[in-house]
Amino acid sequence: MSQLLSAIEKAETIAIGGHVRPDGDCVGSCMGLFGYLADHYPEKKVCVYLEEIPEAFDYLKIDEAMSEKADKYDLFIALDCGSIDRLGEAQEIFEKAVDTVCVDHHISNTNFAKENIVKANASSTCEILCELLPMDKIGTFSAIAFYTGIIHDTGVFKHSNTSKKTMETAGYLVEKGIPFGKIIDESFYMKTYRQLQIMGRCLLESIRVMDGRCIVSVVTKQMMDFYGAKSSDLDGIIDELRTTQGVEVAVLLTEKEPLEFKVSMRSNQIVDVSKIAVFFGGGGHVRAAGCTIKGSSYDVINNLTEHIEKQLNQGK
Repeated sequence: MSQLLSAIEKAETIAIGGHVRPDGDCVGSCMGLFGYLADHYPEKKVCVYLEEIPEAFDYLKIDEAMSEKADKYDLFIALDCGSIDRLGEAQEIFEKAVDTVCVDHHISNTNFAKENIVKANASSTCEILCELLPMDKIGTFSAIAFYTGIIHDTGVFKHSNTSKKTMETAGYLVEKGIPFGKIIDESFYMKTYRQLQIMGRCLLESIRVMDGRCIVSVVTKQMMDFYGAKSSDLDGIIDELRTTQGVEVAVLLTEKEPLEFKVSMRSNQIVDVSKIAVFFGGGGHVRAAGCTIKGSSYDVINNLTEHIEKQLNQGK
């Protein structure tokens, strides 16, 4: 029996939480595990703590998963979260829990739970959960959720974190009869007109530096207000930037407050963006990471490119 299942067996009340601004892997792992517990432990009280789930993942929303919240839980399971502060408002619930477990694949994970199951070589937290749970007992809903997480963190199996095990795990989930093509189209590729507008604006106004090896785009609050956009409407922009011919690193800055930017970074082969993110108080993966930096957009770009250039020069 895995560490996770052992902790679940002992608990009567369980909270599940993921990181702020949940993405496909975060939503997929949290809702997939909720589905598994609902199927096999209906007597346990389970509640999911997540910020608003993006519209692209409406098919994973279960109203009862986020209702009937308790003041204190026997067990808090943190999923796809690298540090305690990334739990957002759920941090207080986590700290009150009798027992805590973290399942994650971020190389920058701080091991903040009592039990930490961190596998940095895994494509996604969903892939790890498929290893920790008996595959033959994973139901259709959970299979859909876990498949969602895997495709989103691998870019539909094209990122370097995709392994033979990733493909085998996805294959097992497909064998359960899930609508895998529909999941990919509707949650990964399909965009609203608003998303296409703001993506077009970001691509049009992007700049290339370092002889074209780094591409940067900035999203201001004024732009967000003009398009009536939410943070989830920016999904996919950084990956479009990354695929620009000749680019090694793509950077997307999103203005959170005046002189404060959320930084998203993606790299292709050479640069370890997680090291840069950690330097600025963030985290993530070797090829995908993020942080928050204060200053003007010019200051932020200059600070980041200094670190990027250093790694590019070392990689020559």
